[in-house]
Amino acid sequence: MPTTTSNLEDKLWVELINAGNSPVFSKIVDKYQRPIYNLCYHMLRDSLEAEDATQEVFLRAYARLDTYNNSHKFSTWLFSIASHYCIDKLRPYRLQLVSWDDSPPISHASTQNTFQPEKMLLEAETSEEIQVLLKTLPSDYRRAVILKYWDYKSYQDIAQTLGTTVSAIKSKLFRARRMMAQAASQEQSSRLGLAMN
Repeated sequence: MPTTTSNLEDKLWVELINAGNSPVFSKIVDKYQRPIYNLCYHMLRDSLEAEDATQEVFLRAYARLDTYNNSHKFSTWLFSIASHYCIDKLRPYRLQLVSWDDSPPISHASTQNTFQPEKMLLEAETSEEIQVLLKTLPSDYRRAVILKYWDYKSYQDIAQTLGTTVSAIKSKLFRARRMMAQAASQEQSSRLGLAMN
């Protein structure tokens, strides 16, 4: 399986670097630079900040390489560093939002016939619109969405990266899709209202 092979390769590189062969780290940078940049860009929404963040993530990873636990996937460890760094960058600017974890669980059945989040999201016409919708989410929901739909991470990997459980991630993703769909619906309604005036 390619993922297993890739993870074994990563672990071999880490062993070589920790044994003193530091130039091997450039292989890790080459392999993960684009995915890490994409994650940083989707979270920070600024290309220059994302470039700086990407460099900082690799510097931190190199400095902490001896703390990597090779019983876990290396990519999960690296994405976790990136995710936490971006959250630290966003924290001073983040609005104080209600904790969605304290909200009562949403019943899938009660909303199935009246509200279709996926349909609303598919109707968003451009990636720019999707980015606007992403910005409406609390940062922890945004991270989960980005890791799932942009980086194609499994629920297990996302849970490890964000330090939570698989069930919490599934719940966050369900709520995030609803929140984005509601924002898309409001945007479409306001456009219709403007068009009719």
